[in-house]
Amino acid sequence: MRELLTKYFNYLLIERGIAQNTLEAYGRDLRRFSLFVHENKKLSDVHGITPEVIIEYLVQIRDEGLSANSMNRSLAALRGFYKYLHREEVITENPLARIELAKVWMKLPDTLSKEEMKVILDEPGTQTAAAIRDTAMLELLYATGIRVSELINLTMNSMNWQVGFLMAMGKGSKERVVPVGKIAYDSLRRYVDEVRPKLMQKKITDVLFLNRFGRKFTRQGLWKIVSGYAKKAGLKKKVYPHTFRHSFASHLLEGGADLRTVQVMLGHSDISTTQIYTHITRDRLKEVHQKYHPRS
Repeated sequence: MRELLTKYFNYLLIERGIAQNTLEAYGRDLRRFSLFVHENKKLSDVHGITPEVIIEYLVQIRDEGLSANSMNRSLAALRGFYKYLHREEVITENPLARIELAKVWMKLPDTLSKEEMKVILDEPGTQTAAAIRDTAMLELLYATGIRVSELINLTMNSMNWQVGFLMAMGKGSKERVVPVGKIAYDSLRRYVDEVRPKLMQKKITDVLFLNRFGRKFTRQGLWKIVSGYAKKAGLKKKVYPHTFRHSFASHLLEGGADLRTVQVMLGHSDISTTQIYTHITRDRLKEVHQKYHPRS
């Protein structure tokens, strides 16, 4: 199975052009399944896998506390792998042919209110070089809704300073243009002019945001910064870098932005992915109505 998985990953990467993050997620899912069948079923190849084995595996990962979304991704990874094996005539029957994707009850992403967002954005301040940099990063996350991976991979050429637009490289190496608001623009300009040259430490790099060693941030490094400021700000919610993206989208829709425009700015290929934020807006409207309407 290990050899077949390697071939499948190469197929996804080279022929399908799957994004690296998606490839890594599928890799984790398929290796987890491979470990399950090896340890629990004493199987080392793909030929002994039956629909019953698949279902037993899904029950186990559900019992381990995996979310419905994660279970569906695991099943999608398995479905793609076995479809590939069937097409390559490695197997004669696909054990997943009759297994439907588990129904996912849409889980609304966590967002911050506009008041909570202001509190966390004000937290770093501008007293130190690190604070100026962190303010620029947080403001840019909220102003553009870009993903964590997109932020840490920004270069100096990603920003069009003349017109105030950012070029983000999204999933599947798809570029999109996102406008940057004045506050984020000014914060970013100050970081680039005053702080970034010091962080470079005589290194030659075009990476926009640098850590204290003059290198590109890791996802974990950015997560620590965001969660640290959320804690300092006294927010009770768990706040992740992706929370800024969710808040960006929901605040735009609350303000009257149309769904298609938000879809373009988020870089969603399918508008159904963006539609989850309309649920947040409806919930917010209901909350306001119940709070202020005299007959609610």
